[in-house]
Amino acid sequence: MIIVISPSKTLDFSENPFKLYTQPRQLPQSQELIDIAKQLTVEELSALMKLSDKLSQLNWQRYKDFSTPFSLTNAKQALLAFKGDVYGGIDSDNYSEDDFSFAQQHLRILSGLYGALRPLDLIQPYRLEMGTRLQTGQGKNLYEFWNTQVTDLLNQDFNEEPEPILINLASNEYFKVIKPKLLNARILTLAFKENKAGIYKTIGIHAKRARGLMTNFIIKNRLTDAEQVKTFNLENYGFNNVLSSEKEWVFSRG
Repeated sequence: MIIVISPSKTLDFSENPFKLYTQPRQLPQSQELIDIAKQLTVEELSALMKLSDKLSQLNWQRYKDFSTPFSLTNAKQALLAFKGDVYGGIDSDNYSEDDFSFAQQHLRILSGLYGALRPLDLIQPYRLEMGTRLQTGQGKNLYEFWNTQVTDLLNQDFNEEPEPILINLASNEYFKVIKPKLLNARILTLAFKENKAGIYKTIGIHAKRARGLMTNFIIKNRLTDAEQVKTFNLENYGFNNVLSSEKEWVFSRG
């Protein structure tokens, strides 16, 4: 069982005490994208990514500063570097080595720059959302650039999984980089909804936090059987059998 989540725009590159790390497995592709991004002016970057002048300047400089090899002096483990709504539900700052070991095997973070990241993979600061229409030799956007590469890497990981199930906790923007028909696993999407006057709705900010809480729940409880996921009960969420289907399990509250 492997979980996929989206990255976050918010990053924290302050020093951390955890010293174990791995290298991103699709770093050559990342370097190819960086080489293209380095050719953009601040103005072109602003127009491409719809960023403010300040953010455009910041990310232009990040592309210029990108360098390998990655180490703890110039990079940080992905799960510790990403912050934001989803990651607020993941207590990674307090993870033990065993927690990280389980997460390393069962969690993947989808990234426009790095492809499929493991939690301990080092990353450098960046901003490159999966929906960015960055022109490359492979096509007009990042979906065409990554093509089947993310799916192929996930399939390698599923070769070691006794139960090939992909738990989708990613946003639509990021999940679109995966090719379901080529994935050697069953895909199970988890949704989180609020009861508003008898109508169940997905509220973005709450759903993002719930994705993080679910990710943390699976890691801390070492869940490897999809059926065990139904026991998730944090912050008043519960499995809603009526709203759920074979391919989408809904957790609701209120």
